[in-house]
Amino acid sequence: MQASGIAAVPSELREATVELLGELIRHDTVNPPGNERELQGLLALRLAEAGFECELMGAEPERPNLVARLGDGEGPTLALLGHCDTVPARSEEWSFDPWSGELSGGEVRGRGAQDMKGQVAAEVAAAIALGRSGWRPEGELLVICTADEERGALGAEWLCTQRPDAVRADYVINEGGGASFEVGGRRFHSLCVGEKGIFRFRLRAHGRPGHASTPGLGDNALLKLAPALAALADQPPLDPTPEGLAFLAATLGRELGPGPELDAVLAELAGEAPEVASFLAEPMLRVTLVPTRAHASDKDNVTPSVAELLVDCRVPPEMGEPEVRERIASVLGADHAGLELELVNPTVGNRSPLDTRLSVAIGEWLAASDPEATLVPVTLAGFSDSNWFRTAFDSAIVYGFCPQREMGLLEAAPLIHGIDERASANDLGLAASFYTWIARELLG
Repeated sequence: MQASGIAAVPSELREATVELLGELIRHDTVNPPGNERELQGLLALRLAEAGFECELMGAEPERPNLVARLGDGEGPTLALLGHCDTVPARSEEWSFDPWSGELSGGEVRGRGAQDMKGQVAAEVAAAIALGRSGWRPEGELLVICTADEERGALGAEWLCTQRPDAVRADYVINEGGGASFEVGGRRFHSLCVGEKGIFRFRLRAHGRPGHASTPGLGDNALLKLAPALAALADQPPLDPTPEGLAFLAATLGRELGPGPELDAVLAELAGEAPEVASFLAEPMLRVTLVPTRAHASDKDNVTPSVAELLVDCRVPPEMGEPEVRERIASVLGADHAGLELELVNPTVGNRSPLDTRLSVAIGEWLAASDPEATLVPVTLAGFSDSNWFRTAFDSAIVYGFCPQREMGLLEAAPLIHGIDERASANDLGLAASFYTWIARELLG
């Protein structure tokens, strides 16, 4: 018998989640153009049949967001959040049809299985099972499925700014955490508590145009970017972020003490689990600077008078512009002199506190479901809809958690936006079982 009322995954819940995911994958919602309406209508119909009040809302008719509500509002609100759009897939690069949604070898296969139709299917299947059982929350259970997460501002950003009344929640569970990984023979599951900020910037150099056949008559702006580009092979010093320190302490199995030598500690983790160190730990512990695009002359035989370099810059949660510029200067140094630096739509990252009722409950569920595993906090190196909910609702606790045990993090992560994307059927059932349990635990 398992503790805290946590039972084995019901086979019918697993099967319902697998079947629903197959249906969702077969709806092509590649963004652009998205075309999420048909899929959202399917989900709304299924949830309405289970007792939910459903509303489709959005800035564009063919790209609505779904908000489904169960309960009377007398108590806390838990939102199960996901998005239904996907990135493209080139069929010729895959070993199976990206939109088949077939079950093969215990896995559901197709674009979106990991990012993130699999989690949406688990959340919706859990909500339907709860609704059909006659359970009603002491508060409200929301199922929110957004459009346009991969590309634009028609999804969570639109909901949180234009319809905050419809999506306000005390607790939000989204993507970004839950997959298992191992360090030194010990198993961990990640709990995503924050997202890094995005401070992309352009470095711009100026020169004098001329015919490329006579380089001495021009002043090549592109060459002036070369020292800065070479400098960007290095990264800023490590930052002792709270999530990064907690992650290192947990995975290494010891207290770090005040003012740990982060480079040495990170190297120690890399010696035990190099992929975990590079994929999870290091991005949590520093500003990252990655040049991604360059542009100079528009014509083959013209010496460029203006040259630009775009740098993708990700920064720890809550770090603002002055600190970001300081980290950039620490890498570029004198190579920055004479260049213009223009920030491009900077977005400050945010985080939720770790010690909350929701995190405790997730820890209890994991202890009962996977007693040998440990829950560890992570900060997402990318960006998710969680940021919009934390920004809009100061008191909301927003985490990323979708448990995956059979297909661990290091197997699943390369499939996201990659080829041959798929998800374990057993993991889908596990996730759906978690969502039913957490709703009952938080909402009675």
